[in-house]
Amino acid sequence: MARTVLDRSDVVLALAGVFRRRGFESGSLSVIQQETGVGRGSLYHFFPQGKADMAAAVLAQVGDWFEERVFAPLRTTEDTSDAVAAMVREVGAYFTARERVCLFAAMTLGDERATFADTARQYFTDWVEALAGSLRRGGLPAGEAGERAIDAVATIQGALILARAHDDDTTLLSILARVERRLLASHR
Repeated sequence: MARTVLDRSDVVLALAGVFRRRGFESGSLSVIQQETGVGRGSLYHFFPQGKADMAAAVLAQVGDWFEERVFAPLRTTEDTSDAVAAMVREVGAYFTARERVCLFAAMTLGDERATFADTARQYFTDWVEALAGSLRRGGLPAGEAGERAIDAVATIQGALILARAHDDDTTLLSILARVERRLLASHR
């Protein structure tokens, strides 16, 4: 039986779980209804364009979370060590609580790639630019700051894959600790 949903944000959170577990293509409307407990009418009320609209809402919610908790602090925290430590802490907490899946990366794996490519590209660009900016404020030259930022984000994405394959949060958290040490090697 479909549950009563009071708020669109509740549905978006439930949808995020489905997309993390199943991906976009395997998350059929029937599966979405079954796993969220939200009826077809409610889904189309909140997301008139269907599944792509649902996924876009999920990515917007995740993007907003990262903007608030990761990107904005990287842009505004003056002390680079504090900014990077906060990024590592927030990213570790986020992904260990959410099945070690980056939805932006997952949404670019199948036929939906074209639909979400710009959104995913912007998410990763924002992360790299915010991190590089923090590293520049900490004294690194622009080129090196950019390279370290790209390497860090790429390493985190790889860590998510390894941690998921090993079904082990320790893998992710230990790699995040190494990312932090490498980013701050010249700042201590």
